[in-house]
Amino acid sequence: MLEKGKRTIPGLLEKAAVIYRDLPYLSYKRDEGWKSYSYSQTKENAFFIAAALRSYGIKKEDRIAIISEGSPMWVMAEHGIICCGAISVPLSVKLLPEEIPYRFNHSEVKAVFTSKNHLEKIISIDSQIENKEMLIIYLDEDYDHFEKQLIANDIATSRGRSYWKLLEEGKNILEKDPEYLQEILSGIVEDDVVNICYTSGTTGNPKGIMLTHVNYYCNAKDGTSVFKLKKGFRTLIILPIDHSFAHTVAIYGALFSALDLYFIDARGGIVNALKNIPINLLEVKPDFILTVPALSGNFISKMKDGVAAKGKFINALFQSGLKAANHIFGNGFDSTAWYKKVIYFIPYKIASLLIFKKLKDVFGGNIDYMVGGGALLDIAQQQFYYAIGCPVFQGYGLTEAAPIISANTPFHHKLGTSGRIMPSIECKIMKDDGSEAAKGEKGEIVIRGENIMKGYFRNEEDTRGCIRGGWLWTGDLGYLDDDDFLVVTGRNKALLISEDGEKYSPEEIEEAIVNSSDFISQAMIYNDHKKFTSAVVTLDHLKLKKLKDHAPEEAFKVIKEDLHKFKNHAAYKGKFPLKWTPSSLYIAHEQFSEENKMINSTLKMVRHKITSHYKREIEMMYESGGSKKVEAINLKAIERVLKK
Repeated sequence: MLEKGKRTIPGLLEKAAVIYRDLPYLSYKRDEGWKSYSYSQTKENAFFIAAALRSYGIKKEDRIAIISEGSPMWVMAEHGIICCGAISVPLSVKLLPEEIPYRFNHSEVKAVFTSKNHLEKIISIDSQIENKEMLIIYLDEDYDHFEKQLIANDIATSRGRSYWKLLEEGKNILEKDPEYLQEILSGIVEDDVVNICYTSGTTGNPKGIMLTHVNYYCNAKDGTSVFKLKKGFRTLIILPIDHSFAHTVAIYGALFSALDLYFIDARGGIVNALKNIPINLLEVKPDFILTVPALSGNFISKMKDGVAAKGKFINALFQSGLKAANHIFGNGFDSTAWYKKVIYFIPYKIASLLIFKKLKDVFGGNIDYMVGGGALLDIAQQQFYYAIGCPVFQGYGLTEAAPIISANTPFHHKLGTSGRIMPSIECKIMKDDGSEAAKGEKGEIVIRGENIMKGYFRNEEDTRGCIRGGWLWTGDLGYLDDDDFLVVTGRNKALLISEDGEKYSPEEIEEAIVNSSDFISQAMIYNDHKKFTSAVVTLDHLKLKKLKDHAPEEAFKVIKEDLHKFKNHAAYKGKFPLKWTPSSLYIAHEQFSEENKMINSTLKMVRHKITSHYKREIEMMYESGGSKKVEAINLKAIERVLKK
């Protein structure tokens, strides 16, 4: 551990390079196989990059963006940026071209690291960037291609740089003057900003969250300590590396525990990367994985489809095994009655031996667990993974908190909760009247600790709005149960409001609908001072083909029943008040996606976009005689799908 006052990322990197010297840190796939960089090689390359950047005139607190798929070069670029005292601005590869200029101009980036997969995007918005001398640093090795693209688009080649050339230049500088970086490194302090992480900007311009060395240090230390991560624990990085969850647990957590990080093979772009996930899992055989509900939910869907394809007998064993496991393990915290263990032992054991082990092998065969974050993880997902022997330990956090606030771990967990608060964080639940809630009472989650952001970049008003007296007001709702587990119920801004003014968080019901239904793939429920709750849903067109022999009216009846299927699911039975369960639905004509901006880069629904886009249809559901009109529209939508 580093002593207080010297808890910086370069300090951590230097220490790791000594302690874990030749152990692998960063690996990526090449034609000849997997190539790894050790901790000492990473530190050395980071210093080379830092020296080269400094020779280009990059000064302390200058901002440098990174927009590329995850790779060792991505990580070494960020370490290099930080080691020369500059600030990294990691950006999502899912950003549309029109979303990038604001972030570049607001942070006044001096340079951007990018790869072949995203070069076209950077070139296309170059004329909109205010800094006309911004350097473009190319991470791939085919520099000729990069240079030709610059020339073809009238961008001065003098603004182009090769990442690999940077390494050579920096090495030459440090060989001539080994002390070249020492003044910069010694001047880096705990409160200096490491990253400016931009929010998705779903309401207005995105905010730049300033995270410091001590923010990341304390949060990464907390995370690795509560999970008791073993030296050399291996993971495949599936999540976008720009997100603070991956930053903290993977990039910086590795420096505490000698984690062995492998990156998805993204050669050829995002589509190829998605195809490579199952292949890379089998190659890497990770010990744990970082995931988000959308990703783990997709795994579940594919596994269930795979089991169903084996026939009714195998599927019956599978379903019986899942049910038995839920009875045996319960919530993973409270003790289970002995008789339940006896009654359900045989069906669980049969399913475990014949089916669950094979499902777990999808993740490589060595996996101990997954760590979930990014959004609420539905309890049905948690129960499924717990049953097959590959639990997802749900956590909770937000980027403003660097990001981990609480987490379930292999040692202390309770399904249906977001775990216990991190050791260095104080948490309280505040009610609307300004008083602190008692155990079990809902309110806004408010935290204090060294993990809290420095503030929003060039946005003092919003900073003052969420950080008050040293406490971060998260905007999330929840409560602490009697066992000190945090239960997150939803976003303050996403609340449903009934006709009588009562409020309710919709996320849990939405997750319940999607995880229980056969045909509904997405659901947004709505109530804005109305007599009843409605829903806008999207359908799984491939699964809907199962109803091809049904008339549209019959298919619609099945879908309406599907909408309420969760009510009979063991995990949700009696959980949700009737007034908040949707009694009317509209079938959207397209999936909510990043392309239509109804899903953000962290795969969460952008509620106001969906509500705005389907405003007329939502209003129609509440009009006199509107249900008939909406039903007619829904029948036509179903008919179109069934005829394809």
